[in-house]
Amino acid sequence: MRRREFAKLVAVTSLWPLAARAQKAMPMIGFLLPSSRAYSAPYVAAFHEGLNEFGYIEGKNIAFEYRWAEGRIERAAEIAAELVHRKVDVIVTTGGEDALKAAMDATSSTAIIMIAVNYDPVERGFVTSIARPAGNVTGLFFRRPELVEKQMEVLTETFPQRKHVGILWDAISTVLFEAASRTASSLGLEIRPLRLEKPPYDFAGAFRTLAENGADMLYVLSSVYFNEHRSALAQLAIHHRLPTMFVSNLYVEAGGLMSYGPSLLAMYRRAADYVDRLAKGAKTADLPIEQPNKFDLVLNVRTAKALGITLPPQLIARADEVIE
Repeated sequence: MRRREFAKLVAVTSLWPLAARAQKAMPMIGFLLPSSRAYSAPYVAAFHEGLNEFGYIEGKNIAFEYRWAEGRIERAAEIAAELVHRKVDVIVTTGGEDALKAAMDATSSTAIIMIAVNYDPVERGFVTSIARPAGNVTGLFFRRPELVEKQMEVLTETFPQRKHVGILWDAISTVLFEAASRTASSLGLEIRPLRLEKPPYDFAGAFRTLAENGADMLYVLSSVYFNEHRSALAQLAIHHRLPTMFVSNLYVEAGGLMSYGPSLLAMYRRAADYVDRLAKGAKTADLPIEQPNKFDLVLNVRTAKALGITLPPQLIARADEVIE
């Protein structure tokens, strides 16, 4: 049975609300985090900030069960099953679709709040629609394939004389790579793609290969295996004199040149609203999935100087944040 058909058959399953779970001293939120504790820390903190605004305080009126896969996506099923066994009231899944799939396979009754950044949950059949997701899944996502087009446009507009774009990707970012390839062709660029296999990845070797293959600028796609190493990726880009577009402002804060996209921290804060609405009796099937509508251009002028380039004044004027 296809997942989308399964979702339609699932009853309106969020039998919460939290107040009705009288057998528990306080509601419990389970976190299925594909990456490491260190990498996840700012996102978890943003989620807590959002909950605090609704009056939820950890240890006082809400509890958490955190599980980190430490980049080992194959552990997602084990973690999801463990969270269900712990009888959490909500499972929050982040990152790629493997985490959401594992949670859905583990339970059809526990509410799942997804923060989807690498896939389209409707296209992939996890939910019925954005407006009426059905089943036990709701949350937030943004369509990276369309964002890829804009990110590459900004990169090429900034460096119009450069025509050979390196693309760093892996199995998790396959859909994004396909979108990037199409966009590069439409922009008259030649791509120098490099797919990384079998983590942990050899990023230093990857950058040497990109440079040897003639890349004169770079686009780093989104992957849980990349996110952990954003500082190293930023420094390697500087070392090899590759102006680079990254997928998140966190890369730019770590020394990357530029990023364009929504704030992931804001998405995590917004996820707290779903917890509150479920606590007040809403059902997952009736909570529309949200997509961010604000996108920020972030530039690092210090990195531009380290690369020996000058960013166009009009680009700096357009930027939402400039790190100097």
